[in-house]
Amino acid sequence: MSMKKITLLILIVILVASCKINTNKNKSHKYFFVNYVNPFIGTGGHGHTYPGATVPFGMLQVSPDNGISSWDWCSGYHYSDSVVSGFSHLHLSGTGIGDLADILFMPTNKKVDLTTKTTSRDQLPYKSKYSHANEKATPGSYHVFLEDPKINVELTSSQRTAFHKYTFTKNDKQSVVIDLGFAINWDKALKTGITIEDQHTISGYRFSTGWAKNQKVFFVAKFSKPIAESVLTADKKIVAGNIAEGENTATQLFFNPQNNDEVFVKVALSSVSVANAKDNLDDDKSDFEKTKSQAATIWNTALNKIEVETPVDSLKTMFYTAMYHAQIAPVTYSDKNGQFRKEDDQIVTATNYTAYSTLSLWDTFRAENPLLTLIAPDRVSDLVNSMLEYYNTKKILPVWTLYANETNTMTGYHSIPVIVDAYQKGIKGFDAEKAYEAMKSTMMQDERGLNFYKKYGYIPYNLLDESVTITLEYAYDDWCVAQMAKGLGKEEDYKFFLNRSKAYQYLFDSQTGFMRGKSQDGKSWNEPFDPKYSNHREHTDYTEGNAWQHSWFVPQDVDNLILLHGSDQVFAKRLEQLFTESSEITGSNVSADISGLIGQYAHGNEPSHHIAYMFNHANQPWRTQYWVHQILDTQYNTTPNGLSGNEDCGQMSAWYVFSSMGLYPMNPASGEYEIGSPIFEKSTINLQDGKTFIIEAENISSTNFYIQSATLNGVAFDQTSITHQQLLQGGILHFVMGSEPNKSWGLKNKSAK
Repeated sequence: MSMKKITLLILIVILVASCKINTNKNKSHKYFFVNYVNPFIGTGGHGHTYPGATVPFGMLQVSPDNGISSWDWCSGYHYSDSVVSGFSHLHLSGTGIGDLADILFMPTNKKVDLTTKTTSRDQLPYKSKYSHANEKATPGSYHVFLEDPKINVELTSSQRTAFHKYTFTKNDKQSVVIDLGFAINWDKALKTGITIEDQHTISGYRFSTGWAKNQKVFFVAKFSKPIAESVLTADKKIVAGNIAEGENTATQLFFNPQNNDEVFVKVALSSVSVANAKDNLDDDKSDFEKTKSQAATIWNTALNKIEVETPVDSLKTMFYTAMYHAQIAPVTYSDKNGQFRKEDDQIVTATNYTAYSTLSLWDTFRAENPLLTLIAPDRVSDLVNSMLEYYNTKKILPVWTLYANETNTMTGYHSIPVIVDAYQKGIKGFDAEKAYEAMKSTMMQDERGLNFYKKYGYIPYNLLDESVTITLEYAYDDWCVAQMAKGLGKEEDYKFFLNRSKAYQYLFDSQTGFMRGKSQDGKSWNEPFDPKYSNHREHTDYTEGNAWQHSWFVPQDVDNLILLHGSDQVFAKRLEQLFTESSEITGSNVSADISGLIGQYAHGNEPSHHIAYMFNHANQPWRTQYWVHQILDTQYNTTPNGLSGNEDCGQMSAWYVFSSMGLYPMNPASGEYEIGSPIFEKSTINLQDGKTFIIEAENISSTNFYIQSATLNGVAFDQTSITHQQLLQGGILHFVMGSEPNKSWGLKNKSAK
């Protein structure tokens, strides 16, 4: 064969192959984004995420529970484990406190003794070993092989219904255990009940206390095969009949194989009643495979709100997993008919909105909630309306809502910046006047140190723990109230709250450059002072951190904070020292939340998240670019240990989503984004009305992370912030990147070089 013919043959082979590749690409485009998500990221280390199945903001999170009560098992699952106790239907994503894990199902191939008293998972008769080699998770589905009973478990979910598929070994006994007494971490069952309604249906309830003091869960489960035999227990005693009630109830159901190794179950929950759970249950037209496919499609739509382009696959995995984790919480709480239970047991109806719960506001107000205004704007007014309904209970806006219970976890009232952010961005669908009254009355009441704040203008350290953090956060909340007062034409209120928002000035110590605890005499500081000292949640002036991490929370007035320090140069030098100081944390009860350290900067906890962007205000934007790049590079990876601290219901991931595109809402209620250092060649934000906002980074590489120049829609762009409204108009923000800083780009005052 001549060289020409060989060359021609090779070309034909290449052409055919490339056609096949293109065809496959087109076929797989439907699930393109889903394929980049790795739900195991964050299930190791202190990430506290779960790998199970849910849909965006879904009511159910059906996921494996290892059965251990420990901090790193807050989600019920930790990657270091190899034993599974079962699969329950409610889980928390990345929190620092453990609760939920309600309504546990576990398939087994033998009769087990449910009367055995258990004090740890070691005594659970239905637990099983598993291996990560036989475990798989994708958005909307989870799959594991149980080694002891040799059963394949597959899980998927719709918005309000979970689907289980159990494949038993041929000729084995087919059985499922439901244990309503199963509880981990802070959770404890108080009263439970199971009713075997008919051959295919069981229902019941589980009332518990824990982080959420009053949690009432009602459920219904339908099985694909008739129940051939059942054992019911109440408080570890076998009971006759079809109903069991007690503090701790369980059942073991047995099914005839019928020449079929599979048992399917679908489960729905409600906070209101069994009747509502039945109403929430997907109809018979929905089956496991259809639901699994729909879940993947729903996730794909949610993930493609932002499309990123990079030759580095690991960056895509980190980005789309972050997009995935950013859309798991808050969770749907109202039933299909709109009803939901509040913590005082009042049943209310969400009219024209979906009620949400799991509002981790101390974390999520910073970047997660602002991200939702871009990628899920239709849900934002529902969130605000949910918060306003919770406000009605005690006339105080939510702090941290779990299953509609106010947990009062963490500091500040950060439902306020979430509402103001929505209002400032023109999001409609809630009553602005009602929202404003809720914010004002919340900040004028006396709980949680506001009495001291109103009396002294700050919170004295000798009257309340964590006084510095709380003062700074109340000052920020006040600034937010002032902005909405201004927007609504309430001039007196605007002046009042704006004046009070300067409370941070009382706590700034010009000698050391730190925010410090001040006594009620208005003069004396809390001594002795060590800015590296941490004491977790008590006898401390700082929340889950130290003076190094908590002296920068003035996002509403960075320019004035710089003046307090003396000059741009002094401020930038101290800011630089935050990142270069030794990472030693002193004290005998150091907060475990201080993680992901770069110097004293702690990316593993939220108070640090805005800090790297503050160099922009001190006329050193290239230091923002440098440190943001370092954080992106060192604090995230594609392993189970891929988050440097608690995921916190999407905040850790939202930081990555924004920062990797080159933006960040440093002041989350300002309607502005600071510019950092993009890592993608191109990011396309698909906006609601069909417009796109594109961010391009020419010459980007792992070493070319400094901005050399920029244009917005072809016009020279020489500033370090861009507004939400500019993004919504669509357009192209084009950066030229390089390996050395351009110290004349993005300066507020060109002579400040």
